[in-house]
Amino acid sequence: MYNSDTPLQAELPTSKQLVKSTILAGIAAVVLLFTVVLPAEYGIDPTGIGSVLQLTEMGQVKQQLADEAAADAAGLLVAETPNIDNVTEQAVSATLSDTAIASGEWRDETPFTLTPGEGLEIKMKMASGGKAEYSWVVTGGEVNFDTHGDALGKAISYEKGREVAADEGVLEAAFTGNHGWFWRNRGDSDVEVILRTRGDYSSIKTM
Repeated sequence: MYNSDTPLQAELPTSKQLVKSTILAGIAAVVLLFTVVLPAEYGIDPTGIGSVLQLTEMGQVKQQLADEAAADAAGLLVAETPNIDNVTEQAVSATLSDTAIASGEWRDETPFTLTPGEGLEIKMKMASGGKAEYSWVVTGGEVNFDTHGDALGKAISYEKGREVAADEGVLEAAFTGNHGWFWRNRGDSDVEVILRTRGDYSSIKTM
């Protein structure tokens, strides 16, 4: 004799009950889609419930971050491939020594304006291991930035930031090539940016 309980026929759900359960499950899924998934993931709130539950803002932030990542990637892809002079690192270092400035003074100051949605890239030509001090400040808002470097067949990202009003530090070149910054203004008004640099670089230019 087996000790398992076999369900009676009357205890099994009928076809009508199964159909009803399927319909209810479908309705629940649609409700969740419009009240939770769309607001939280895409910032779309057709019912208004997402705003009440503070899900819409979270979804908008996710979309903004995704757009920023795509924009930053596009900015790097369209950047011109630098032409590296066919010189030895020793020769470059000698040139840099000749152009060094007195301690405590900025070598270059580069001001520029970014309109809403506009991006701009500035690069320094540096030898591997070279160090450049920098300081940049934004007036009128904040910017997103990506500090990176590139050369023929090489690329590196040093630091990224979103909604930043100022930054300073030392950029050490991981290889001989062009190293610098890409900024983008995601605000609603123009911003003024001033970049100040000094150290081991032979030139600096807007890409």
